[in-house]
Amino acid sequence: MTHTKTQQKVSRREFLGWMWGASLVGLFGQTAVGLFQFFKPRTEAGAFGGQIVAGAPDEFKPGTVSHIRQGRFFISRLEDGGVLALWQRCTHLGCTVPWREDEGQFHCPCHSSLFNVKGEVTGGPAPRPLDIFPVSLKDGKLVVDTSHPTTREKFEASQAFYLK
Repeated sequence: MTHTKTQQKVSRREFLGWMWGASLVGLFGQTAVGLFQFFKPRTEAGAFGGQIVAGAPDEFKPGTVSHIRQGRFFISRLEDGGVLALWQRCTHLGCTVPWREDEGQFHCPCHSSLFNVKGEVTGGPAPRPLDIFPVSLKDGKLVVDTSHPTTREKFEASQAFYLK
């Protein structure tokens, strides 16, 4: 008795069907990975959305406002020694609000909202004070966490960071 193995041959139509299906799986897989990478938040060390080292506390004299460009915020050193990290984004429509040294206040160029050194609204259509970021002291440097902005209705002394 002779045993003959019967081999099933894959037809050309079946082979092309499998290859077409595999290429579609690859295409949709690449699309899914690309979309995931696009929507995944990117936070680089020392960039907005993460921890920013603003500098040593003695770099910021009481009564001064300093712009920290890479963090998109201002360090406002209050007269009593407190430190506020004020987001440069206007609470009206989100425009970038510059500090005007000559006016001694923040002046929004879009709709003329005005804010004082504590970020409180002193004029214009802004509905509330500038948002703030948490400030801490690490290795003798002021560190601002820009991943957690805090909205507020008014200034309170507890919002400022005080050196111990």
